[in-house]
Amino acid sequence: MKEDKYIWEEFKKGKDYALSYIYHQNIDFLYFFGKKITKDENIVLDSIQDLFYELIRSKETLGETDNIRLYLLKSLRRKLIRELQKRQKQEEKESQSEIVPVFIFSIEEDLIGAEENDRKLKMLRMGMQELNEKQREILFYRYHCGYDYRQIGEIMSISNDCARQLVSRSILFLKTYFIENKFILMLIFSKIKKCIFL
Repeated sequence: MKEDKYIWEEFKKGKDYALSYIYHQNIDFLYFFGKKITKDENIVLDSIQDLFYELIRSKETLGETDNIRLYLLKSLRRKLIRELQKRQKQEEKESQSEIVPVFIFSIEEDLIGAEENDRKLKMLRMGMQELNEKQREILFYRYHCGYDYRQIGEIMSISNDCARQLVSRSILFLKTYFIENKFILMLIFSKIKKCIFL
């Protein structure tokens, strides 16, 4: 994206308008994204503040990018996971396993209008709960953010092929789940690409 590349270069040169533009274009999305990883609003807000502080402090040495939002999203994801791991150690929790973001979704209202019955709503909720955290996360990046497999791979530190396979398997899992439960597929997959995870 030419505009992002230009704005990023201007930001690196210390232009205030570029920082303001980057901040205002991305702050709401970063907050929304952060709340998908943790419900703790303070951690999200502190991490976003730290992210922008670090960007400003090291702007002259930052790498190139032609997709500012992707760059910020990757950085915030790493920062949040580090912070959660740090807090986990501080609280001396038993589990030392890798922190995987637990994406919290409230998509039922978006996918199913008020006119749909309770049975369909319950079935959709159950289907989404059957996905594991990585499946939820990757579908968020693919269908909400619109990222391609290369970008998803960068964010999640996996290969393009692995990202493609994980998305395919997640969708296949949902299709199978709904077929097995005699759910109406048209309801889900005619709307899923338009409004998943909003």
